[in-house]
Amino acid sequence: MKKIAVSFLMATSLLPITSMAQNMPLVQTKYTADPAPMVYKDTVFLYTTHDEDTANNFEMYDWLLYTSTDMVNWTDHGAIASTKNFSWRSRDNGAWAPQVIPRNGKFYMYCPLHGHGIGVLVANTPYGPFHDPIGKPIVWNKSNWYDIDPTVWIDDDGQAYMYWGNPYTYYARLNKDMISIKDSVTRLPYHIENYQEGPWFYKRKGHYYLAYATTCCPEAIGYAMSDTPTGPWTSKGYIMRPTDRSRGNHPGIIDYKGHSYVFGLNYDIMHLKTPEHHERRSVSAAEITYNADGTIQEIPYWLDQKPLKQLEPFNPYRRVEAETMNWGYGLKTKKKADGIYVTNIDNGEYIRLRGVDFGKKGPKRFTAAVAAQEKGAEIVLRINSINGPVMGRLKIPATGGDLIFKQASCKVVHVKGIHDLYLCFRLPSPETTFNFDYWKF
Repeated sequence: MKKIAVSFLMATSLLPITSMAQNMPLVQTKYTADPAPMVYKDTVFLYTTHDEDTANNFEMYDWLLYTSTDMVNWTDHGAIASTKNFSWRSRDNGAWAPQVIPRNGKFYMYCPLHGHGIGVLVANTPYGPFHDPIGKPIVWNKSNWYDIDPTVWIDDDGQAYMYWGNPYTYYARLNKDMISIKDSVTRLPYHIENYQEGPWFYKRKGHYYLAYATTCCPEAIGYAMSDTPTGPWTSKGYIMRPTDRSRGNHPGIIDYKGHSYVFGLNYDIMHLKTPEHHERRSVSAAEITYNADGTIQEIPYWLDQKPLKQLEPFNPYRRVEAETMNWGYGLKTKKKADGIYVTNIDNGEYIRLRGVDFGKKGPKRFTAAVAAQEKGAEIVLRINSINGPVMGRLKIPATGGDLIFKQASCKVVHVKGIHDLYLCFRLPSPETTFNFDYWKF
C-alpha cells in the first residue's frame, strides 16, 4: 500500500512527498483531528482525537497527546485516555473533540462522548493518567445530541466558563472544582454568523474570542469577538476560508514564545493515498497575526502556508525518543510497557528532525535502541536531505525478538552546526523487520 501511495502521488499534479513534507500536517504516523493545544511551562501539549486507519466514517475511540518545544518537531505520547475511562458510556465509539486545561496543580480534560454528553477527567500531570472523578456527565441533555466540542477558559477573576455545541452555542459557568456546573446552562438566544461546531474560547489583551468551525460543508475557521465572556458575540469573519480541499476544520488557538498559532484539521495525509473521501483527518498549524484592534488577519489554506518557523534548535545530545519527528510518513507508532516505539518500517522510509544543533565540535558516535529478530537492516544518517551527506551507518543486530530492544552504536562523521537530520531506513528484503525505540549522539 505504501508503494501504491507514492505512485499515486507522483502520478497526480501534487508535489512530491519530499517537497510537500515541509507544509504537511504535524503528524503523519496516525490520523489526528480536533486539535486542542495547551501551553504549560515551556511546552506545547497538543491533545487530539484519533481517526482509525481504516475509518470510512467517524471511528474514534481514544485521545492522543503530542508535545513540542519548537513547533516543528513533535513527540508522540500515544493514547492518554479513551471512552473506556467513562464507566457510564454505552458504546466505545464516539471520542470526539476534547480540551485540557490546568488549574491548581491538576489537569482537567473535557471529553464529549458522542450521544452521551460531555464527561470530565482529571490527572496530576498533563501526560495522565486521567480518571473520571464524578462517574457521570458534567453536561448531558438526553433529548438531543448537541452536547459536543467543549472548550474551557478561566477568566482573570478566576471564574471558569465552558462553551460547546452543534448547531447551537451553549455555555455555563464552572465551579472552582472544575467538575461541576455553577448554575444553569445557557443557550445563546441568537446564532453567531456561520457558527456550526467546535468552539474555541479564550481571552487575549482584553478581548474575548470564540473561534469555531463554520457552516458545513466544507467547514472553515471563523471567529467572533466580545467585550464580556458571555457575549454578545459579533462575527469577525474568517481566519481560514472554506475550501473544497478539506471538508472539515476545527480550531485551537494559543500564544507561545512570542508567537500566535491556530491549529486546525484537513485530509491532506489521507489524500497521499486516495482521492476518495474518508473520515481520516490530520492536524496542521499556522502562525496568525492580530491587528491593533484585536481582529485576526486571514490566512491561506494549510498547504499554501510557508513552513512553520522553528522556535529553537533541536538538541541531539540526550535520549531522543524515536517517535519524535518532523516527518515520518509511512511509519507507525505503538505503545509498550514503558513508552512508545516506531514500527511498520519499510525500506526507503525515514524520520526527519528539523534544525538539529550539532554544536561546534560535532558528535563522534550514534547509539540507538532497536529490536529485530534477524540482522540485516540499517539506519543511514544523512544531513539536509534524504540524499544528503552520510554521517554514519548503524547496522541493526539481531536482538532475539521484535520487542527485545538493545543498544547498537556506530561511529559518525563530525558534523558541526545546525542541520536537518534524516534517519533513513534500509532493509534488504520486504520480510526484514525491526522496531526503533530511541537514539542519542
